[in-house]
Amino acid sequence: DPSETTNDRTAPTPTSAANDPLQSSSNFHLNPVSDISTMFGANGKKYADVIASKLEKAVGDHLSSKAPQSTESATERMGKVTGKRRALFIGINYFGQKGELRGCINDVHNIKGFLTSNFRIDEVMVLTDDQKDPRYIPTRQNILNAFKWLRNGAKAGDSLILHYSGHGGSVKDTDGDEEDGMDETLIPVDYQKAGQIVDDEVHTVLCRGLPKGVRLTAIMDCCHSESMLDLPYIYTINGDLQIIETSKQEGIVTLIGAGTRFLLDGNKKNAVRNFKTGLGLLMSGGGGGNSEASEKTIKTRSTEADVIQISGCRDSQTSADAQIAGQATGAMSHALISCLKKNKNQTYTQLLQSMRGTLEGKYTQIPMMSAGRKLVMDHPFTI
Repeated sequence: DPSETTNDRTAPTPTSAANDPLQSSSNFHLNPVSDISTMFGANGKKYADVIASKLEKAVGDHLSSKAPQSTESATERMGKVTGKRRALFIGINYFGQKGELRGCINDVHNIKGFLTSNFRIDEVMVLTDDQKDPRYIPTRQNILNAFKWLRNGAKAGDSLILHYSGHGGSVKDTDGDEEDGMDETLIPVDYQKAGQIVDDEVHTVLCRGLPKGVRLTAIMDCCHSESMLDLPYIYTINGDLQIIETSKQEGIVTLIGAGTRFLLDGNKKNAVRNFKTGLGLLMSGGGGGNSEASEKTIKTRSTEADVIQISGCRDSQTSADAQIAGQATGAMSHALISCLKKNKNQTYTQLLQSMRGTLEGKYTQIPMMSAGRKLVMDHPFTI
Protein backbone atom coordinates (compact mmCIF):
# COMPACT_ATOMS: atom_id res chain seq x y z
CA ASP A 1 0.00 0.00 0.00
CA PRO A 2 1.21 3.54 -0.66
CA SER A 3 2.44 5.54 2.29
CA GLU A 4 0.83 8.80 3.27
CA THR A 5 3.92 10.75 2.15
CA THR A 6 3.40 12.07 -1.38
CA ASN A 7 4.56 15.05 -3.37
CA ASP A 8 3.15 16.24 -6.67
CA ARG A 9 4.83 16.54 -10.05
CA THR A 10 3.77 20.05 -10.88
CA ALA A 11 6.33 22.68 -11.80
CA PRO A 12 7.90 24.26 -8.71
CA THR A 13 5.93 27.51 -8.95
CA PRO A 14 3.42 29.07 -6.56
CA THR A 15 0.52 28.76 -9.01
CA SER A 16 -0.69 25.21 -8.44
CA ALA A 17 -2.57 25.84 -5.20
CA ALA A 18 -4.64 28.56 -6.80
CA ASN A 19 -5.83 26.09 -9.42
CA ASP A 20 -7.21 23.74 -6.78
CA PRO A 21 -10.00 25.33 -4.72
CA LEU A 22 -9.91 22.47 -2.24
CA GLN A 23 -6.16 22.27 -1.75
CA SER A 24 -6.10 24.95 0.93
CA SER A 25 -9.27 23.83 2.65
CA SER A 26 -8.64 22.62 6.19
CA ASN A 27 -12.23 22.28 7.34
CA PHE A 28 -13.40 19.44 5.12
CA HIS A 29 -14.50 16.68 7.50
CA LEU A 30 -16.69 13.63 7.21
CA ASN A 31 -18.64 12.22 10.14
CA PRO A 32 -18.14 8.44 10.26
CA VAL A 33 -21.17 6.19 9.99
CA SER A 34 -19.47 3.27 11.66
CA ASP A 35 -22.75 1.68 12.65
CA ILE A 36 -23.75 1.29 8.97
CA SER A 37 -20.37 0.03 7.77
CA THR A 38 -20.20 -2.37 10.72
CA MET A 39 -23.55 -3.78 9.66
CA PHE A 40 -22.04 -4.86 6.32
CA GLY A 41 -18.97 -6.27 8.05
CA ALA A 42 -16.21 -8.10 6.17
CA ASN A 43 -18.38 -8.61 3.09
CA GLY A 44 -18.93 -4.87 2.80
CA LYS A 45 -15.19 -4.23 2.73
CA LYS A 46 -14.60 -7.12 0.34
CA TYR A 47 -17.17 -6.08 -2.25
CA ALA A 48 -17.18 -2.29 -1.77
CA ASP A 49 -15.18 -1.57 -4.94
CA VAL A 50 -17.18 -4.02 -7.08
CA ILE A 51 -20.56 -2.67 -5.97
CA ALA A 52 -19.50 0.98 -6.15
CA SER A 53 -17.95 0.53 -9.63
CA LYS A 54 -21.14 -1.03 -10.99
CA LEU A 55 -23.21 1.78 -9.47
CA GLU A 56 -20.87 4.41 -10.93
CA LYS A 57 -21.17 2.89 -14.40
CA ALA A 58 -24.98 2.72 -14.15
CA VAL A 59 -25.22 6.34 -13.02
CA GLY A 60 -22.73 7.45 -15.68
CA ASP A 61 -24.68 5.67 -18.42
CA HIS A 62 -27.93 7.23 -17.18
CA LEU A 63 -26.47 10.75 -17.12
CA SER A 64 -25.00 10.26 -20.60
CA SER A 65 -28.37 9.12 -21.89
CA LYS A 66 -29.88 12.38 -20.67
CA ALA A 67 -27.17 14.36 -22.48
CA PRO A 68 -26.66 12.32 -25.66
CA GLN A 69 -24.49 14.96 -27.33
CA SER A 70 -21.80 14.69 -24.63
CA THR A 71 -20.05 11.76 -26.32
CA GLU A 72 -19.76 10.06 -29.67
CA SER A 73 -18.52 6.63 -30.73
CA ALA A 74 -15.02 6.13 -32.11
CA THR A 75 -14.96 4.83 -35.68
CA GLU A 76 -11.37 4.25 -36.83
CA ARG A 77 -9.34 1.08 -36.35
CA MET A 78 -5.68 0.98 -35.38
CA GLY A 79 -3.10 -0.37 -37.76
CA LYS A 80 -1.13 -3.49 -36.87
CA VAL A 81 2.36 -3.29 -35.40
CA THR A 82 4.56 -5.27 -37.80
CA GLY A 83 7.80 -3.26 -38.00
CA LYS A 84 10.44 -1.81 -35.71
CA ARG A 85 9.79 -0.88 -32.11
CA ARG A 86 11.70 2.09 -30.74
CA ALA A 87 11.38 3.45 -27.18
CA LEU A 88 12.40 6.66 -25.40
CA PHE A 89 12.39 6.86 -21.59
CA ILE A 90 12.82 10.20 -19.79
CA GLY A 91 13.09 10.53 -16.00
CA ILE A 92 14.01 13.73 -14.15
CA ASN A 93 14.53 13.97 -10.38
CA TYR A 94 15.86 17.60 -10.47
CA PHE A 95 18.67 16.87 -8.01
CA GLY A 96 19.44 19.86 -5.79
CA GLN A 97 16.68 22.01 -7.28
CA LYS A 98 13.52 23.39 -5.75
CA GLY A 99 10.81 20.79 -6.22
CA GLU A 100 13.26 17.86 -6.29
CA LEU A 101 11.49 14.56 -6.95
CA ARG A 102 12.48 11.07 -5.82
CA GLY A 103 10.67 8.56 -8.01
CA CYS A 104 11.12 9.61 -11.63
CA ILE A 105 14.34 7.76 -12.41
CA ASN A 106 12.90 4.70 -10.64
CA ASP A 107 9.86 5.02 -12.92
CA VAL A 108 12.09 4.86 -15.99
CA HIS A 109 13.85 1.74 -14.72
CA ASN A 110 10.55 0.08 -13.77
CA ILE A 111 8.62 0.92 -16.95
CA LYS A 112 11.60 0.10 -19.18
CA GLY A 113 12.16 -3.19 -17.36
CA PHE A 114 8.51 -4.20 -17.64
CA LEU A 115 8.10 -3.27 -21.30
CA THR A 116 11.36 -4.83 -22.46
CA SER A 117 10.50 -8.02 -20.56
CA ASN A 118 7.03 -8.32 -22.09
CA PHE A 119 7.36 -6.77 -25.57
CA ARG A 120 10.01 -6.81 -28.27
CA ILE A 121 11.77 -3.44 -28.39
CA ASP A 122 14.51 -2.99 -30.96
CA GLU A 123 16.02 0.39 -30.04
CA VAL A 124 16.08 2.21 -26.70
CA MET A 125 17.20 5.65 -25.56
CA VAL A 126 17.20 6.74 -21.89
CA LEU A 127 17.49 10.32 -20.62
CA THR A 128 17.91 10.72 -16.85
CA ASP A 129 19.61 13.40 -14.78
CA ASP A 130 21.94 10.94 -13.03
CA GLN A 131 23.90 10.08 -16.19
CA LYS A 132 27.53 11.02 -16.85
CA ASP A 133 27.25 11.43 -20.63
CA PRO A 134 25.93 14.98 -21.26
CA ARG A 135 24.10 13.75 -24.39
CA TYR A 136 21.70 11.78 -22.19
CA ILE A 137 20.93 14.43 -19.57
CA PRO A 138 17.27 15.54 -20.00
CA THR A 139 17.96 19.14 -20.95
CA ARG A 140 15.49 21.00 -23.14
CA GLN A 141 17.60 20.52 -26.26
CA ASN A 142 18.36 16.86 -25.54
CA ILE A 143 14.67 16.09 -25.02
CA LEU A 144 13.72 17.71 -28.34
CA ASN A 145 16.59 15.89 -30.07
CA ALA A 146 15.38 12.62 -28.52
CA PHE A 147 11.85 13.27 -29.84
CA LYS A 148 13.33 13.65 -33.32
CA TRP A 149 15.37 10.44 -32.87
CA LEU A 150 12.25 8.56 -31.78
CA ARG A 151 10.29 9.39 -34.92
CA ASN A 152 13.13 9.53 -37.44
CA GLY A 153 12.49 7.21 -40.39
CA ALA A 154 9.27 5.78 -38.91
CA LYS A 155 7.02 4.07 -41.43
CA ALA A 156 3.73 2.15 -41.44
CA GLY A 157 3.83 -0.80 -39.04
CA ASP A 158 6.44 0.74 -36.74
CA SER A 159 5.75 1.33 -33.05
CA LEU A 160 7.17 4.26 -31.09
CA ILE A 161 7.00 4.39 -27.28
CA LEU A 162 7.56 7.45 -25.09
CA HIS A 163 7.58 7.39 -21.29
CA TYR A 164 8.09 10.70 -19.45
CA SER A 165 8.32 10.97 -15.67
CA GLY A 166 9.03 14.38 -14.19
CA HIS A 167 7.50 17.77 -13.53
CA GLY A 168 4.70 19.16 -15.68
CA GLY A 169 3.46 22.72 -15.69
CA SER A 170 1.03 25.10 -17.34
CA VAL A 171 1.34 28.56 -18.91
CA LYS A 172 -1.15 30.92 -20.53
CA ASP A 173 -2.27 29.77 -23.99
CA THR A 174 -1.44 32.27 -26.72
CA ASP A 175 -2.93 30.71 -29.86
CA GLY A 176 -6.51 29.84 -28.79
CA ASP A 177 -6.31 26.04 -29.01
CA GLU A 178 -6.86 25.27 -25.31
CA GLU A 179 -10.36 25.00 -23.83
CA ASP A 180 -9.11 25.99 -20.38
CA GLY A 181 -6.95 28.84 -21.70
CA MET A 182 -3.72 27.17 -20.55
CA ASP A 183 -0.94 25.37 -22.41
CA GLU A 184 0.65 22.40 -20.67
CA THR A 185 4.44 22.12 -20.39
CA LEU A 186 7.22 19.61 -19.84
CA ILE A 187 9.88 20.79 -17.39
CA PRO A 188 13.45 19.93 -18.53
CA VAL A 189 16.20 19.71 -15.94
CA ASP A 190 17.59 23.06 -17.21
CA TYR A 191 14.21 24.82 -17.45
CA GLN A 192 15.39 27.80 -15.39
CA LYS A 193 17.89 28.73 -18.13
CA ALA A 194 16.50 27.08 -21.28
CA GLY A 195 12.77 27.32 -20.58
CA GLN A 196 9.92 24.84 -20.56
CA ILE A 197 8.64 22.79 -23.52
CA VAL A 198 5.09 23.89 -24.37
CA ASP A 199 2.61 21.25 -25.57
CA ASP A 200 2.33 22.99 -28.96
CA GLU A 201 6.04 22.28 -29.52
CA VAL A 202 5.74 18.72 -28.18
CA HIS A 203 3.02 18.04 -30.76
CA THR A 204 4.91 19.73 -33.61
CA VAL A 205 8.21 17.91 -33.00
CA LEU A 206 6.82 14.53 -31.97
CA CYS A 207 3.44 14.01 -33.68
CA ARG A 208 2.90 16.27 -36.69
CA GLY A 209 3.50 14.54 -40.00
CA LEU A 210 3.95 11.02 -38.62
CA PRO A 211 3.00 8.66 -41.48
CA LYS A 212 -0.26 6.75 -41.54
CA GLY A 213 0.16 3.30 -39.99
CA VAL A 214 2.78 4.37 -37.42
CA ARG A 215 1.76 3.87 -33.79
CA LEU A 216 3.03 6.26 -31.11
CA THR A 217 2.17 5.39 -27.50
CA ALA A 218 3.01 8.12 -24.97
CA ILE A 219 2.88 7.48 -21.21
CA MET A 220 3.05 10.83 -19.42
CA ASP A 221 3.48 10.67 -15.64
CA CYS A 222 3.48 14.34 -14.67
CA CYS A 223 1.14 17.06 -13.50
CA HIS A 224 -1.27 18.77 -15.93
CA SER A 225 -0.68 15.97 -18.44
CA GLU A 226 -4.10 15.29 -20.02
CA SER A 227 -3.33 17.28 -23.18
CA MET A 228 0.48 17.23 -23.07
CA LEU A 229 0.63 15.98 -26.67
CA ASP A 230 -2.19 18.34 -27.71
CA LEU A 231 -4.29 15.52 -29.14
CA PRO A 232 -7.88 16.41 -30.08
CA TYR A 233 -9.83 13.33 -28.95
CA ILE A 234 -10.35 12.63 -25.24
CA TYR A 235 -11.85 9.29 -24.16
CA THR A 236 -14.41 8.54 -21.48
CA ILE A 237 -14.03 5.54 -19.21
CA ASN A 238 -16.35 3.58 -21.53
CA GLY A 239 -14.17 4.16 -24.59
CA ASP A 240 -16.35 6.85 -26.18
CA LEU A 241 -15.07 10.20 -27.40
CA GLN A 242 -15.79 13.19 -25.17
CA ILE A 243 -17.08 16.03 -27.33
CA ILE A 244 -18.21 18.44 -24.58
CA GLU A 245 -17.09 19.06 -21.03
CA THR A 246 -18.34 16.13 -18.93
CA SER A 247 -16.54 16.80 -15.66
CA LYS A 248 -19.79 17.77 -13.91
CA GLN A 249 -21.25 14.34 -14.71
CA GLU A 250 -18.04 12.65 -13.59
CA GLY A 251 -18.20 14.64 -10.36
CA ILE A 252 -21.70 13.33 -9.64
CA VAL A 253 -20.60 9.77 -10.43
CA THR A 254 -17.50 10.09 -8.22
CA LEU A 255 -19.50 11.43 -5.27
CA ILE A 256 -22.03 8.60 -5.53
CA GLY A 257 -19.23 6.03 -5.71
CA ALA A 258 -17.46 7.59 -2.72
CA GLY A 259 -20.62 7.50 -0.63
CA THR A 260 -21.33 3.89 -1.56
CA ARG A 261 -17.81 2.76 -0.69
CA PHE A 262 -17.92 4.60 2.62
CA LEU A 263 -21.21 2.98 3.59
CA LEU A 264 -19.79 -0.45 2.79
CA ASP A 265 -16.24 -0.28 4.11
CA GLY A 266 -16.26 2.71 6.50
CA ASN A 267 -12.90 3.96 5.20
CA LYS A 268 -13.02 7.64 6.09
CA LYS A 269 -9.63 8.52 4.58
CA ASN A 270 -10.52 7.18 1.13
CA ALA A 271 -13.98 8.73 1.32
CA VAL A 272 -12.56 12.20 2.01
CA ARG A 273 -10.21 11.93 -0.96
CA ASN A 274 -12.97 10.80 -3.29
CA PHE A 275 -15.38 13.47 -2.05
CA LYS A 276 -12.74 16.13 -2.69
CA THR A 277 -12.21 14.78 -6.21
CA GLY A 278 -15.95 14.71 -6.88
CA LEU A 279 -16.51 18.21 -5.55
CA GLY A 280 -13.59 19.52 -7.61
CA LEU A 281 -15.09 18.05 -10.77
CA LEU A 282 -18.49 19.53 -9.96
CA MET A 283 -16.97 22.96 -9.38
CA SER A 284 -15.03 22.87 -12.66
CA GLY A 285 -17.79 21.34 -14.76
CA GLY A 286 -20.86 22.67 -16.45
CA GLY A 287 -19.21 25.37 -18.53
CA GLY A 288 -19.18 23.36 -21.70
CA GLY A 289 -15.59 24.31 -22.49
CA ASN A 290 -14.41 26.53 -25.31
CA SER A 291 -15.91 24.99 -28.45
CA GLU A 292 -13.85 27.25 -30.75
CA ALA A 293 -10.66 25.99 -29.10
CA SER A 294 -11.84 22.41 -29.44
CA GLU A 295 -12.65 22.87 -33.13
CA LYS A 296 -9.24 24.45 -33.72
CA THR A 297 -7.51 21.54 -32.00
CA ILE A 298 -9.35 19.03 -34.19
CA LYS A 299 -8.40 20.96 -37.35
CA THR A 300 -4.76 21.54 -36.46
CA ARG A 301 -3.81 18.62 -34.18
CA SER A 302 -5.46 15.56 -35.77
CA THR A 303 -2.95 12.95 -36.93
CA GLU A 304 -2.77 10.36 -39.69
CA ALA A 305 -0.68 8.12 -37.43
CA ASP A 306 -2.18 6.18 -34.50
CA VAL A 307 -1.05 8.50 -31.71
CA ILE A 308 -2.27 7.49 -28.24
CA GLN A 309 -1.49 9.17 -24.94
CA ILE A 310 -2.10 7.72 -21.47
CA SER A 311 -1.63 10.47 -18.89
CA GLY A 312 -1.42 10.54 -15.12
CA CYS A 313 -4.13 13.14 -14.56
CA ARG A 314 -6.39 15.84 -15.96
CA ASP A 315 -4.92 19.15 -17.11
CA SER A 316 -6.23 20.74 -13.91
CA GLN A 317 -4.73 18.10 -11.60
CA THR A 318 -1.39 17.08 -10.14
CA SER A 319 0.24 13.65 -10.29
CA ALA A 320 1.72 12.10 -7.17
CA ASP A 321 5.36 11.32 -6.47
CA ALA A 322 4.73 8.57 -3.93
CA GLN A 323 6.33 5.95 -1.72
CA ILE A 324 4.94 2.52 -2.62
CA ALA A 325 6.24 -0.81 -1.26
CA GLY A 326 9.32 0.98 0.10
CA GLN A 327 10.27 2.60 -3.23
CA ALA A 328 9.87 6.15 -4.47
CA THR A 329 7.74 6.00 -7.63
CA GLY A 330 5.10 7.81 -9.61
CA ALA A 331 1.60 6.68 -8.66
CA MET A 332 0.54 6.51 -12.33
CA SER A 333 3.62 4.58 -13.52
CA HIS A 334 3.18 2.11 -10.68
CA ALA A 335 -0.53 1.68 -11.46
CA LEU A 336 0.19 1.02 -15.15
CA ILE A 337 2.67 -1.75 -14.36
CA SER A 338 0.45 -3.26 -11.64
CA CYS A 339 -2.59 -3.40 -13.91
CA LEU A 340 -0.71 -4.94 -16.83
CA LYS A 341 0.94 -7.50 -14.56
CA LYS A 342 -2.50 -8.63 -13.42
CA ASN A 343 -3.81 -8.88 -16.98
CA LYS A 344 -1.59 -8.33 -20.02
CA ASN A 345 -4.53 -8.91 -22.38
CA GLN A 346 -6.53 -5.79 -21.49
CA THR A 347 -7.85 -3.45 -24.13
CA TYR A 348 -6.87 0.21 -23.97
CA THR A 349 -10.27 1.04 -22.49
CA GLN A 350 -10.00 -1.71 -19.86
CA LEU A 351 -6.50 -0.53 -18.95
CA LEU A 352 -7.80 3.01 -18.39
CA GLN A 353 -10.59 1.63 -16.21
CA SER A 354 -8.26 -0.56 -14.15
CA MET A 355 -5.71 2.23 -13.66
CA ARG A 356 -8.43 4.57 -12.41
CA GLY A 357 -9.66 1.86 -10.07
CA THR A 358 -6.14 1.27 -8.72
CA LEU A 359 -5.60 4.95 -7.90
CA GLU A 360 -9.14 5.72 -6.72
CA GLY A 361 -9.38 6.35 -3.00
CA LYS A 362 -5.60 6.66 -2.63
CA TYR A 363 -4.96 9.67 -4.87
CA THR A 364 -7.15 12.40 -6.32
CA GLN A 365 -5.57 12.24 -9.80
CA ILE A 366 -7.63 10.68 -12.61
CA PRO A 367 -5.70 8.95 -15.44
CA MET A 368 -6.81 10.06 -18.90
CA MET A 369 -6.50 8.76 -22.47
CA SER A 370 -6.44 10.74 -25.72
CA ALA A 371 -5.68 10.13 -29.39
CA GLY A 372 -4.84 11.95 -32.60
CA ARG A 373 -7.80 10.47 -34.47
CA LYS A 374 -11.07 8.71 -33.61
CA LEU A 375 -9.50 5.37 -32.73
CA VAL A 376 -11.60 2.49 -31.41
CA MET A 377 -9.96 1.50 -28.13
CA ASP A 378 -11.23 -2.08 -27.84
CA HIS A 379 -7.89 -3.28 -29.27
CA PRO A 380 -5.62 -5.16 -26.83
CA PHE A 381 -2.96 -2.88 -25.38
CA THR A 382 0.32 -3.51 -27.17
CA ILE A 383 3.41 -1.65 -28.18
